[in-house]
Amino acid sequence: MIALSLAEIAAVVGGQTYDIPDPSAEVTGPVVRDSREVVPGSLFVAFVGERVDGHDYAAAVVEAGAAAVLASRPVGVPAIVVDDVQAALGALARHVVHKLGATLVALTGSAGKTSTKDLIAQVLRRKAPTVFTPGSLNNEIGLPLTALSATEETKFLVLEMGARGIGHIRYLADLTPPRIGLVLNVGTAHIGEFGGREQIAQAKGELVESLPPASAGGAAILNADDPLVRAMASRTKAKVVFFGESGEADVRAENVRLTDSGQPAFSLHTPSGCSDVTMRLYGEHHVSNALAAAAVAHELGMSAEEIATALSEAGSLSRWRMEVTERPDGVTIVNDAYNANPESMRAALRALAAMGKGGRTWAVLGKMAELGDEALVEHDAVGRLAVRLNVGKLVAVGGREAAWLQLGAYNEGSWGEESVHVSDAQAAVDLLRSELRPGDVVLVKASRSVGLESVAQALLATGTEGEVSAR
Repeated sequence: MIALSLAEIAAVVGGQTYDIPDPSAEVTGPVVRDSREVVPGSLFVAFVGERVDGHDYAAAVVEAGAAAVLASRPVGVPAIVVDDVQAALGALARHVVHKLGATLVALTGSAGKTSTKDLIAQVLRRKAPTVFTPGSLNNEIGLPLTALSATEETKFLVLEMGARGIGHIRYLADLTPPRIGLVLNVGTAHIGEFGGREQIAQAKGELVESLPPASAGGAAILNADDPLVRAMASRTKAKVVFFGESGEADVRAENVRLTDSGQPAFSLHTPSGCSDVTMRLYGEHHVSNALAAAAVAHELGMSAEEIATALSEAGSLSRWRMEVTERPDGVTIVNDAYNANPESMRAALRALAAMGKGGRTWAVLGKMAELGDEALVEHDAVGRLAVRLNVGKLVAVGGREAAWLQLGAYNEGSWGEESVHVSDAQAAVDLLRSELRPGDVVLVKASRSVGLESVAQALLATGTEGEVSAR
């Protein structure tokens, strides 16, 4: 974080200081909520969780060098005490972002947020120092913590914004007001919580409504290939830039194709020029993500050639998202188990089909959470798609939703043992260990709550026959 005195922080967050001998002392280290991340000069934020109370670690973090604790009660060590720690954290982030003066880029969407955020960061940091959301820390706690990690050298701040209801993105955009806002898509992720795609579009569009007008540099980057996103152009006073494969897009892809290994290649067209891209990532769905990143970078002054070079060299920065690893015996494991929704499931299956040309393909799939009344239909549809794409074998892992995956495959035309339903991750590992052979490609994917990354990790632990680790 940029250096701030404890007195200034207390004033910003409306807190009282306790046991602070020198209010002019500065916080020079990061703002953290995990006591294990404390370094000299840190500000430790004490949240009260379901199982852990951060206040219990106050003495330990100060002993480890923390300048003070942001707390909701006195803790016997230097502390700034507030009524609401989360609100105080947000106020501090708003103050720092305003003081910093960096260009803030915010993005949201139903699928692909984290992969696109990682691409944007890898492109922009070629131009200037860039700070970006680690992993998927995109909520009312993770977002301000990311903003507070910026320093005086930071020129670009790239923030992923998630939402589980109307008003969430408006709140996040108020904490960290963006100049550039990107909306990727409107899908069915969390549809059970929102109630429908129209409600999801309403929530995602809060980002473009928060942008400054075009005269003040505001820019809304919108997906021309998604009608619900394209319609958001009427909800903003910012400059509108469309990306996509549509001929009407300002930043678009032409001649899209997949290499023999399943990596996308295309010709990138921008208002200032064209250049060819061949990505290191896997799956055609990354074309849209790359175009979104390209549109942001072009708006910030980068050339088509610079953008294409950066996109061609970019990798995956966040774990368990299409992580491709080839074992010594020639079996390829694709760990995409961080999360899943219908859109990302379809994209992953298409990537698997492309990667498996000439070899057997396995789709190890589990529950997609938070689909509400659409759960049966969506799981059935994914099972059917696996058959249509000629995936060699579907292994559906878990309970009711897994049974629906397997049933969809069966009803689409799978027979014999082309699709199988197993009870848990260990059963899936046992099956795969007995049947995999060199040249096979295995996709592992489910919602985060299922924990199917343990299957991928067990399969990559070659030479061992241990059980799946408990979560």
